[in-house]
Amino acid sequence: MSGSTPPPFRPVQLATLVDAVPAGDRWLHEMKYDGYRTLVSVGGGEARAYTRSGLDWSDRFPSILADAANLKVRSALIDGEAVVLDGNGRSSFQALQGALKGAPGTIDYYAFDLLELDGDDLTGLPLIERKERLHAVLPADLRHIRYSDHIRGNGEKLLNSFCQAGLEGVISKLATAKYVGSRAGSWVKTKCIKRQEFVIVGWTPSDKSRAFRSLILGVHDDGKLRYAGKVGTGFDTAELFRLMEIMAPLEQKAPTVAAARAEVRGAHWLRPALVAEIAFTEMTNEGTLRHPSYLGLREDKKPEAVVLETEHHAADLPAPATSNVPISNRERVIFPESNITKGQLADHYAAVAEIMLPWVGSRPISLVRCPQGRAKKCFFQKHDAGSFGDKVHHVGVVEKNGHEEPYLYIDDADGLMTCVQMGTIEFHGWGARIEDVEKADRLVFDLDPDVGLDFEVVRSAAFQFRDILKSIGLETFPMVTGGKGVHVIAPLTPRAEWPEVKDFAHRLAQAVAQSDPEHFTAALPKAQRKGRIFVDYLRNQRGATAVMPYSARAREGAPVAAPITWKEMETIDTPAHFHIGDAAELMKRARSKALAGWGRADQTLPDL
Repeated sequence: MSGSTPPPFRPVQLATLVDAVPAGDRWLHEMKYDGYRTLVSVGGGEARAYTRSGLDWSDRFPSILADAANLKVRSALIDGEAVVLDGNGRSSFQALQGALKGAPGTIDYYAFDLLELDGDDLTGLPLIERKERLHAVLPADLRHIRYSDHIRGNGEKLLNSFCQAGLEGVISKLATAKYVGSRAGSWVKTKCIKRQEFVIVGWTPSDKSRAFRSLILGVHDDGKLRYAGKVGTGFDTAELFRLMEIMAPLEQKAPTVAAARAEVRGAHWLRPALVAEIAFTEMTNEGTLRHPSYLGLREDKKPEAVVLETEHHAADLPAPATSNVPISNRERVIFPESNITKGQLADHYAAVAEIMLPWVGSRPISLVRCPQGRAKKCFFQKHDAGSFGDKVHHVGVVEKNGHEEPYLYIDDADGLMTCVQMGTIEFHGWGARIEDVEKADRLVFDLDPDVGLDFEVVRSAAFQFRDILKSIGLETFPMVTGGKGVHVIAPLTPRAEWPEVKDFAHRLAQAVAQSDPEHFTAALPKAQRKGRIFVDYLRNQRGATAVMPYSARAREGAPVAAPITWKEMETIDTPAHFHIGDAAELMKRARSKALAGWGRADQTLPDL
């Protein structure tokens, strides 16, 4: 059916690893598939496929997308898993690897959620309703797309039967829960066998052939890449030689991780660029794998995002998108001019966690921490010295000097609230997600007015900027920053890398300043900005950050950065319109028709 376009990518909901299947009829239990998490987007007779990090993988799944394009819908955004089934009907990651190399027609898709349908955002509906609508739009005679069925209750029994059949495990989901594009606690996974991604950091030679004996593995722990053991099984001859070919250009002399010499005798070290899926029975006290087996390379995840996955106790899980983190000193006044306390700030973040996490989660962040309040010493923090505990995670990012540094990231409400407990007022994020820190997923133009300019000038500039970007094919969205200015944001499908993104933003800012020098400048020295708006293009470079939607600001009156529509931009009174007392209104707005689709667009960097 025509008349619409495929909806753009949106962050996917993630499952928390737990030690037991949750009990009770509130939970729906589905098979855990052994494949690639994929969003399928349909509209106007077209279909696209996105990885969990937003990369466009449409060319990899032609048969699935041919089925999807023929669905009797105006538009839809479907969540599911791309898999290959073996002769026993089990999904096989290794078989999927083979199919991606030469037989994409054998790849199937199990659809388990429906996020949008015919222009309506369904993420606020209970899961059971979303699944009913999904089932209704998937005909039974599709060749490559199947509906992922579930059972209600009896999850432990289901897990036992799956494990006996050699399947991977169970995903359990709260039947009444909304869809939250982060780790929200309403989806949990229980595995039959331990398995996760590891970084290939080297190989040891074989004395019997030209191939290797084992791969040397690493994993990020507290933001540093460490030795995690070796894997010497799971390869057939063709894969051995294929890996040798792929690894050859990555060799380096210096050891990639520290390991006992006897463990890695004769090692050929590699730049940490490859990610492998590994099955294992357990991890030793020394942090190495016992009985590991190689399952295949993963192309949907970058080495920087490979961190140790730890089990949570199913009984300790908080309610969805809420936190168990206690907040101390709730009565401490941190905004002295308005008598606002740490407890009130924490209540704001607890209330908006559900709508904030899809933006701030799973991307490197910098924090503005003011432990004694905003009027005392505040400081920026992007690395962790170990004080945040295990709720705030680290992603290793290679700096200009070649050393890897642990950047902070969060992916659930516990992480958000831990930062608040540690005195954080503001959250600023990179323009890329942890799955691929080198590819930008947005452009941000910060329109920063000189002292003395009133907001009318900024308002006018925002519309001017919107029209310029529209003329070169970029859809944009405004956000009031809670400060003096406005952010004009152009979402991107992650494809362009930082040098190209920075160059584009710089040239665009210069072009705007040259075409209207009376109102705009792209000059960095403050003396040259007098009476004009500085187009801050520097947000669009590797390592730069911008304030995140729904973040409070360490400014007088506790203002909040908030998404708005272009229609609202015409009349809003100030960039500090919203404050931390407005959480209920912000929640209502985020779920409104007017802001549906805010900050999301299927577009790439145009030529300039």
